[in-house]
Amino acid sequence: MPDAYVALETGTLLAGRARSPGETAGEIVFTTPYTGYEESLTDPSYEAQVLTFAYPLIGNYGVRAERFESERVHPSAAIGREFTDAVAEWLQTEGVPAVDEVDTRTLVRTIRDQGAMRSGIAAGPEATPERARDLLDEAPRMSDLTAIGDRVTVPSPAVHGSGNAGPTVALLDCGTKASIVDSLVDRGATVHVLPYDAAPAAVAALDPDLLFVSNGPGDPSNYGQTRALIERFLGSVPVAGICLGMQIVAEAVGGSTTKMAFGHRGVNQPVLDHDTERVLMTTQNHGYMVEDAGDLAVTQENVNDGTPEAAESAALDVMTRQYHPEAHPGPHDTLSFFDDVLGMAAD
Repeated sequence: MPDAYVALETGTLLAGRARSPGETAGEIVFTTPYTGYEESLTDPSYEAQVLTFAYPLIGNYGVRAERFESERVHPSAAIGREFTDAVAEWLQTEGVPAVDEVDTRTLVRTIRDQGAMRSGIAAGPEATPERARDLLDEAPRMSDLTAIGDRVTVPSPAVHGSGNAGPTVALLDCGTKASIVDSLVDRGATVHVLPYDAAPAAVAALDPDLLFVSNGPGDPSNYGQTRALIERFLGSVPVAGICLGMQIVAEAVGGSTTKMAFGHRGVNQPVLDHDTERVLMTTQNHGYMVEDAGDLAVTQENVNDGTPEAAESAALDVMTRQYHPEAHPGPHDTLSFFDDVLGMAAD
């Protein structure tokens, strides 16, 4: 007998096995890789979402904390075809509901065809279809989570690589992955991680060589304080951004963003670089996109759907990427982005 239920906005109800008990609700999305499940589950960009794994076996090489991108699991729940005991026990420890023995092929096709949607999850001995549907009715939309950045930003400023002699980076933390900070520190930067809504005086006091806007969850239009900081320092400090950061930077220079149908999430997204005519393989995790890059030029596009993947301006000293150049476990086609932005900071 099933002891877990997933209710979707389409009216679909899926039954499965509770691997970690609990109740929750959130926007349901899917990701495609068969590696990197630890990184995905600890990626702050998944905050408040229900993460479905398309690959049928999750956990085939265990769970190791050194692979985590943050200190906790961020999705509201995890859904898979089969979770190993190691993953199930980890999610139990984190208090995150997990459901497997679900027909994830059908679920992924539903999300692909109907778009990311709200969902309700009830898992455990007391779970019922009715309770899952009740939770669905309570689920917020991502655009309604106006303060979602508060859940994932650093509680107070932190410094990494303080002994380095390279550029000083002020990183606005909208939910940054640890690998982004590590990639900058490994190249000699001193990184000051600040809350996404830091006061302008806190940024100015650092006299940074680079203002870096991180990835993170939710609607970029809800990060007004971050956008204002970019506007304040644009032209006097080079600016870089990844994922949500690219979207916020685009809005700050007169562009616009929009919600995608089901987003890009996985390690297999091909990106065409217009300057080199090379196709790069990238890791991505975003549900919004840049619709109009404003004063920036789009220099890379997604091969599958033509959406912007890089937006830059030499005149404004701005360089942004929609994908994750620091991708763990890979691919690593685009790691040179960090060399480029630190080079921009040194100019």
